Amino acid sequence: MNELVSIVMGSDSDLEVMQECADVLKDFGVSFEMQVLSAHRTPSLVADFAAKAKEKGRKVIIAGAGGAAHLAGAIAANTTLPVIGVPLAATQLSGFDALLATVQMPAGVPVATVAVGKPGARNAGLLAVQILGLSDARLSEKLEKYKSSLAESSQEKNKKLQEKMGK
Repeated sequence: MNELVSIVMGSDSDLEVMQECADVLKDFGVSFEMQVLSAHRTPSLVADFAAKAKEKGRKVIIAGAGGAAHLAGAIAANTTLPVIGVPLAATQLSGFDALLATVQMPAGVPVATVAVGKPGARNAGLLAVQILGLSDARLSEKLEKYKSSLAESSQEKNKKLQEKMGK
């Protein structure tokens, strides 16, 4: 199978959070792969992975890392594919260090950065689907239905709240 999205994490300890990306992609029927690659421990493997991703048919790369969080930037430096960075809370700074490291890319090396942790990982999956949806009508339609379901869910929660309040 030709995976469209690569989900990469700096350590296997990041899997619990990065699984959120995988779950979103599964829900939308998007093929993906997952790998552990470290910008610090295996820098040549990261560069090689990024350089070959496009020829392997990948369309989007999602990279999650904590601490110094150089993974997304190291990947973006070696590919023209869109890279989405997910900062992870791996240190006593609760992900703030990873957020700054991921979002502060130099001009010319863009990394789309989402929130820290599971909400960010989920949004990274959704952003990847939105990118793919630009050229895939099926995904675009699924996204429209997903957004509608979010609105319906919110309205239902408000209705229940109003009933609790006696209104």
